[in-house]
Amino acid sequence: MWACVPPSSAIRLAAALALAGTAALADPPGRVVSMNLCTDQLAMLVAGPGQLVSVSDLAANPMNSAMAEAARAYPANTGGAEEIFLMRPDLVLAGTYSNPATLAMLERLGIRVARIGLTTRLDEVPERLRQTGRLLGREARAEALARDFEQDLARLSQSGPPRPLAAFFYANGYTQGEGTLADDILTRAGFANLARTDQAAQGRHGGFDLALEELVMADPELLILSRPYPKTSRAEEILAHPALRALPAAAAPAFSGPDWVCGTPYALRALAEMTRRRDAGTATAPD
Repeated sequence: MWACVPPSSAIRLAAALALAGTAALADPPGRVVSMNLCTDQLAMLVAGPGQLVSVSDLAANPMNSAMAEAARAYPANTGGAEEIFLMRPDLVLAGTYSNPATLAMLERLGIRVARIGLTTRLDEVPERLRQTGRLLGREARAEALARDFEQDLARLSQSGPPRPLAAFFYANGYTQGEGTLADDILTRAGFANLARTDQAAQGRHGGFDLALEELVMADPELLILSRPYPKTSRAEEILAHPALRALPAAAAPAFSGPDWVCGTPYALRALAEMTRRRDAGTATAPD
């Protein structure tokens, strides 16, 4: 082949082939599957038309997902390696805590897997958006979302006193402390989180069970409860305990929900609600 091509033409042809190969490698993925609730939402926000072909079955659950309605437009997967393989993806988006055996099997089958880290602070959200944009070849879309988020975060974040005391209290007495996205939302709104106080934390990090007695003794100015699931459970009975209901803050509690779960722009809705509660007085119910 090369013997029939003049030297200068051969050089140009080699350069053109190299550029073509680079362009092919840089082509954005055409079939993306997400298997994690938070990557589902990042992908739905960033992906181009027809690029995202499946999201996890959790994405359509309004108890967990801030984009449940949008998720219903996509085929759902349950995170199994076999079903994802049959969707013929050229990119799978997963969380760092997704099933490692599933991810390893997909990679052995030649499928590219990208792991997106857990978000524990609101200021990490722009990088999660930009990372998703790079993976999907949608940098401009992701950058626009990231810049809007940064501006809104700066506007909504509070600083300085007062810092009324607030407490998360979920099924089984579970609470969220330092190192969680929920804690960052709460403290940026200008509250002090009971789970971070010396009385409750005792060196604990992340989420842990808070004794009802500790909560009652602390008497926080704001309670943030979880909404009960349609079917009752013994784990949720503590939320109806008379001692909890007797707290003044129980008269107008706040409720966590899908906006608190993932590091996406929807977390700003939770921050905005908490900021309103702080500015209006914690005894005032949210809009």
